[in-house]
Amino acid sequence: MSETDDRTALAAPEPPTLRQASAYWLQLGCISFGGPAGQIALMHEELVERRRWISEKRFLHALNYCMVLPGPEAQQLATYIGWLMHRTWGGLIAGGLFVLPSLLLLIALSWAYMAYGNVPVVAGLFYGIKPAVTAIVVAAAWRIGSRVLRNGWLWAIAVAAFLAIFALGLPFPLIVLGAGLAGWLGGRFLPARFAVGGGHGAVQKRAGPALIDDQTPTPAHARFGWGRLGRVVGACLALWLIAIGALAFAFGWDAVLTQMGWFFTKAALLTFGGAYAVLPYVYQGAVDHYHWLTAPQMIDGLALGETTPGPLIMVVSFVGFVGGWTHALFGADSLFVAGAAAAAVVTFFTFLPSFLFILAGGPFIESTHGRLGFTAPLTGITAAVVGVIVNLAVFFGYHVLWPAGLSGRFDALSAVIGVVAGIALIRFKVGVIRVVLVAGLVGVAATFARPFFT
Repeated sequence: MSETDDRTALAAPEPPTLRQASAYWLQLGCISFGGPAGQIALMHEELVERRRWISEKRFLHALNYCMVLPGPEAQQLATYIGWLMHRTWGGLIAGGLFVLPSLLLLIALSWAYMAYGNVPVVAGLFYGIKPAVTAIVVAAAWRIGSRVLRNGWLWAIAVAAFLAIFALGLPFPLIVLGAGLAGWLGGRFLPARFAVGGGHGAVQKRAGPALIDDQTPTPAHARFGWGRLGRVVGACLALWLIAIGALAFAFGWDAVLTQMGWFFTKAALLTFGGAYAVLPYVYQGAVDHYHWLTAPQMIDGLALGETTPGPLIMVVSFVGFVGGWTHALFGADSLFVAGAAAAAVVTFFTFLPSFLFILAGGPFIESTHGRLGFTAPLTGITAAVVGVIVNLAVFFGYHVLWPAGLSGRFDALSAVIGVVAGIALIRFKVGVIRVVLVAGLVGVAATFARPFFT
């Protein structure tokens, strides 16, 4: 029997209820380790191959759209599919449950970090994790660079971006704009150098008829209309204005929570290229400008983000928690409440634009049913991202290897941990969680062994 006969012999699955779908989205939010690639693979295996809620072509069609958006593509993909299946509430539930378990876990871990971070075991754990996190950032630059920097022009943009942020201290949004302009010019005058092929490949096989199949008509709620677009944009803008206005009214515009809302709204609109791309911007703002946390704390937060489910950009929740705790927003007796409130505020403002992009743009994408690729400006931005990530690795490496500054002692053990972690990640493709856990154990062992060697 042919593959086509096998496929037609199967029946399309029964449509899940909103409650059944919500149970799956909650499960996904609890097990979505492994970064965007792992999270997308989990959704593909479950939704395309096993449950057959959506066909592979429709899945890839949605994914290609999410890939060109700022924001966490895996969370946006979950939002898109939830919206396609169960209208606006389905999208809100899918995207929200993708993030909620990570937020609650990070609040708990952030509290433990702030309350018990000086306990020798915990301190040793983070001593070993810090150089591993530096290696993770280097590996991210290597991974993205090997995929993106395919010619000298793109290499030049990456180097220029590194020099702009490292040597000149230019703000990240300006670098993004410059890289986008370079990509636009490159697309006009050197189109072959700035053309990007699809990154997800052609459809290889079919799992069977899907609930949302290749030829399934677009449901009524997903059809494009200018009136609907205006209502969605207006509702999201009103929600943002109410939230930021309430914070400004209650605490003042210059208050920590209000500034967090404003800052992370801007950060959410700049996350082209994934979380690693926006981390330098978050670093500049949260560490250098607002002083919500220190550089070592930022590295520790990235380590926690790497080892918890959900999108890596959830590290901003740690930034919010530490900032709220450090500034004792509600008094010295309510540090946990202050940290949890700040983490919730940061998460809200970081992910609100993601919901806007899907609920507003989804109907237009459904009307095209064509393959979307990166535009030339986005190609330039992605090349610049590589240079910006290298700068982040340099900052992390400096604080890890010379914890007391360049005039202080060079930490040779941290260098060894970082080099070994980098080799494990880049050469042997060892998983991030395993690398972080082993490095943490080495740090604990070194902390307790140090008194015997001094």
